[in-house]
Amino acid sequence: MDTHLVISAVGRDRPGLIDELSRAILDCGCNIGDSRMAVLGSELAIMMALSGHWNAIAKLENQLPKLEESLGIKIISKRSEPRTGTENLIPYGVEVVSIDHPGIVYEVTNFFSRRGINVEDLYTSSYSAPHTGAAMFALHMTVGIPSDTAIASVRGDFMDFCDDLNLDAMMAPVK
Repeated sequence: MDTHLVISAVGRDRPGLIDELSRAILDCGCNIGDSRMAVLGSELAIMMALSGHWNAIAKLENQLPKLEESLGIKIISKRSEPRTGTENLIPYGVEVVSIDHPGIVYEVTNFFSRRGINVEDLYTSSYSAPHTGAAMFALHMTVGIPSDTAIASVRGDFMDFCDDLNLDAMMAPVK
């Protein structure tokens, strides 16, 4: 049975950083499952769910301090378990666009959490609107809606919620 480890790493972005980190993970005998990587400002942020035989994970954990030093990154790690209980969740994509202002992420995620709906994936971006240059904000996320939930009711409530906050939004099943 595999052992699981989640790592989060942040360091100055440069060509080859992901190559070097993934090589070290492979050399220890670990496998990269789910991962997210993004350049935020001048930094590269990495999150990875790793798996491997217990001794491969232990070997990698022992090498993390050396990797931090040699790659110039900061790494946080935590043992994990395989995810369970997702077979009765229906994935829905949520897109929100608005004039940028504080609180959008909180308001949208709070809407779903109050209904027992988990956020599975979320990313945001800021940009200048074409023609006007207005500061805009976009939120993209996937939520897991329990199969016994009235989806039409959630969607209707969400659209009303967004209208009240002057957010342009859509919610549709992930295909």
